[in-house]
Amino acid sequence: MLDIAHPVWRSDSRLTDARCSPDRAKIESHGPLLNVEFPIPFDRIRPEHIVPAIETLIGKARRRVEDLTAQTAAPDFENTLRPLDRLSEPLDRAMAVVKHLESVGSTAEFRAALAAVEPRVSDFRADLHSNRDLWKRVEQFAASDEARQLDNARGRFLARWQSTLKRCGAGLDAAGKERLAAIQRELGALTTRFAQNVHDATNAFELVITSGDELGCMRFPAVRRARASAEARGVRGWRFTLEPSSYQAVMLDVPNAALREQAYRAYVTRAADGAFDNRPLISRILELRRQMARLLGYDNFADMILSGRMLGSSTQALAFLADLRQRLEPQFLREREELREYHGRLTERYATPLQPWDVYFYASRQAGSVEAHTIPASYFALEKVTAGLFEIARRLYGIRMEEETGAATWNAETKCYSIRDEDGSLLGGFYADWFPRENKRGGAWMDGLLTGGPSPSGFRPHLAAICANLTRPSKGWPALLTHHDVQTIFHEFGHVLHHCLSRVEIRTLSGTNVAQDFVELPSQIMENWCWEREALELFARDRQTALPVPDSLLWDAARGRRFLSGARHMMQIGIGVLDLLLHTSYSPESDGDVTDYSRRVLEPYSLTSLLPEDAAVASLTHLFGGPVALGAGYYSYKWAEVMAADAFTRFRAEGILSGEPGREFREKVLARGGGEDASVLYRDFLGRDPDPEAFLEREGLN
Repeated sequence: MLDIAHPVWRSDSRLTDARCSPDRAKIESHGPLLNVEFPIPFDRIRPEHIVPAIETLIGKARRRVEDLTAQTAAPDFENTLRPLDRLSEPLDRAMAVVKHLESVGSTAEFRAALAAVEPRVSDFRADLHSNRDLWKRVEQFAASDEARQLDNARGRFLARWQSTLKRCGAGLDAAGKERLAAIQRELGALTTRFAQNVHDATNAFELVITSGDELGCMRFPAVRRARASAEARGVRGWRFTLEPSSYQAVMLDVPNAALREQAYRAYVTRAADGAFDNRPLISRILELRRQMARLLGYDNFADMILSGRMLGSSTQALAFLADLRQRLEPQFLREREELREYHGRLTERYATPLQPWDVYFYASRQAGSVEAHTIPASYFALEKVTAGLFEIARRLYGIRMEEETGAATWNAETKCYSIRDEDGSLLGGFYADWFPRENKRGGAWMDGLLTGGPSPSGFRPHLAAICANLTRPSKGWPALLTHHDVQTIFHEFGHVLHHCLSRVEIRTLSGTNVAQDFVELPSQIMENWCWEREALELFARDRQTALPVPDSLLWDAARGRRFLSGARHMMQIGIGVLDLLLHTSYSPESDGDVTDYSRRVLEPYSLTSLLPEDAAVASLTHLFGGPVALGAGYYSYKWAEVMAADAFTRFRAEGILSGEPGREFREKVLARGGGEDASVLYRDFLGRDPDPEAFLEREGLN
């Protein structure tokens, strides 16, 4: 028998209950990472625990593989497929926690420990997925009568393992397997270094402004955040960095073009020189991905990655982007000409072209000012936004969120919440880490920490973390958010719901374990509620008057949302095209340096000419921040936007806070994870395939 035990959960369990994790004292004596269960002891996990724990867990997982393949009994689901789903779970959980902690509190010690274990984990996974004896056993089971009668989730799980074993070289000879393992090891190390270089290069830059006049009409939350950053560093004035919200404040509002240019040049050359130079890493990552695809019988990396996704191939993905580009291009060209004309008229410098660092500054003024087309932050106090978000989720999905006090966290500001069903049963929980720190990764994201679901011992709750870099409260002011921040919270909470509302019995098909071009649907659809009057009434109230957002302001914000929408979407389409070309047809021999090539590809999608030194590709962690990451999959953001806008039409028709479409979305999409084909899930909910018209209408592009 495989030594994987699971605790029995009670519906009245709390995330902070010691009973949620059996034999806690015994486990702690051997290290907190050896058996990661509720509650995760974040306050006791140290860098020195990582290497011995991961080595132990790898050893145990290898023995489980040996036990599985040594069986003499004929393979069936219970003695072959179910153990396959569970054999690496303790290791997967430990690595999820370690990677999460490195992202929210990166230190030299954590980095060193992670760098030490990642190659070993990659080796284990490469060995598992290329195990010829395992491949034979899976294929033997696939030919059985039982396999032919499996339900959807179990049948998809079998098909996924067949595909995985094939794609990971189970059919390769010894030399091929050795080469594949070496490629995967090197990719793991290089992509980790890539992400760390972006993090370090981002932190290495600062722009300190000492005169308030240089701030122009900057919005108050950005000013307050910059002042707090300066005070934390012991400098006078306002400190800006390349962290997205800080950088955007400079681009939007600082009237001094020389300061904007300084920040812009630093931003587009991040991680492109010196100690943090990612350019050689990109070339090597692309070459390794190319080698891996060819070794496994694919023409290119993109076709290998897309073979199990909704669009199926790089050809279909490129066709989707080309179609969107064609629909958007007339609007994009009008916007570009109008902005250039406005810039020339305002500056009386028709002979001087619009520069890249001018775009946001002049575009915001062309629109009539940023403030005129943005709902002010005074309407969005963090506590009210989260309370409103939870109420929306309650009405739509029949769940409730409760703060769990006393839970161990990695930072004193982090909060923990439980998620309960209508009958009070515990579905899961999540941590919320809202505020920036110097050693925390930039941006916003969701980490799936523990994957639960139905099991022989009962339902096992899920656990996630939602992380962001919002303006923190200071000197009597609550944490006030921009409307964009609010959309970010709703977006990431959509991922949390997808993870925590899953009811799939197969762990590796649960929650967000879906086709990559489907995973953004549950998150992007949540952003729609940030624009609807009925939803805003629940949380958007002026801090001083407690009045809701007036209709005139909401309409102005909606118009502002559409301003330069052609240009915004065109640039994202450009990145999607670049991603696919890099992973299909790019050749350094014929196309030259990867940064030069990327600049040539992206320029037609830009409102201005790009700088000769532009190397924005060197900071694209979406593409190169992991062995696979979103490589060949960036198009999925646009694909998900199309699906989300289209699916939301049902809520518009039946009531945006109606429980009927909400519960159907929960049951037919969120609960089913990867247990059914994504196209089937979409059609089950909406009754048809995605149509881009709702997206184009929302963005004012049709």
